[in-house]
Amino acid sequence: MSIVYLNGEYLPMEEAKISPMDRGFLFGDGIYEVVPSYNGKLVGFGPHIDRMDNGLAAIDIQLDYSHDQWREIATSLSEKNGAGNLGIYFHVSRGADSKRSHAYPEGVSATVFAFAFEIPPEPVADRNVVKPYKVSTTQDLRWKRCNIKSTALLGNVMHYQHGHSEGSGETILFNERGEMTEGSAVNAYIIKDGKVITSPLDEQILPGITRLILLDVLRKDGSIPVEERVVTMQELRNADEVWITSSSKEVAPVIEVDGKAVGDGKVGGIWEKAQALFSAHKYNY
Repeated sequence: MSIVYLNGEYLPMEEAKISPMDRGFLFGDGIYEVVPSYNGKLVGFGPHIDRMDNGLAAIDIQLDYSHDQWREIATSLSEKNGAGNLGIYFHVSRGADSKRSHAYPEGVSATVFAFAFEIPPEPVADRNVVKPYKVSTTQDLRWKRCNIKSTALLGNVMHYQHGHSEGSGETILFNERGEMTEGSAVNAYIIKDGKVITSPLDEQILPGITRLILLDVLRKDGSIPVEERVVTMQELRNADEVWITSSSKEVAPVIEVDGKAVGDGKVGGIWEKAQALFSAHKYNY
């Protein structure tokens, strides 16, 4: 994974240089995206770029890259780095100023950086081979604009580390009212009595692209009911199945929450059907 993109150029990673005065470095003042690519085929590319454009607009970073330009960068990085199973990382910061000041500077150009990194093979909808997750829970202590995919990820990193320190693969978060929000790097779902239930989108929750595709696919198929509503932590602990989703995990089953088994402690059959539907349609977005 040696060739990267920086401000219009493709070059070896070790030659890519960004100013220490860049606001992405000093403030985390930027937006990012990660688009999965399997053998050169991008998953959810359009929605990913739409979300990045929305994030840039939300923090008032001006950048005139089109979808076609981003696609060319993603395709070129994939080709230059051997194709295969790759995550394509896009990163746009406000740029470098001559001084450190909290106010947005005028007359600076955005820094645009992208690189490719290896990701696991495409998940397979098979209960016998899937890697299930064990998760921890804790109160959500991040900022109140989690719908913006900011590069300032310290809150998410600290929550992820909480789960990592407890030996789990993720941390599911709840607000001060005891309502499930999302995970430190994933969206979260419960399955009860055959229905997929997940928290509605608001400022507490990143509008995940895997979430978008999954819910759309399930609704179009119609065989698995879907509901978006407030989910309490008690419901999480009493769920028949629990899932988490992200661009790299796709739809991942959870078999343990805070050391207690979810349902019978095994990967559920509804997960298997949902992952199969997602796999069949994920390249259509």
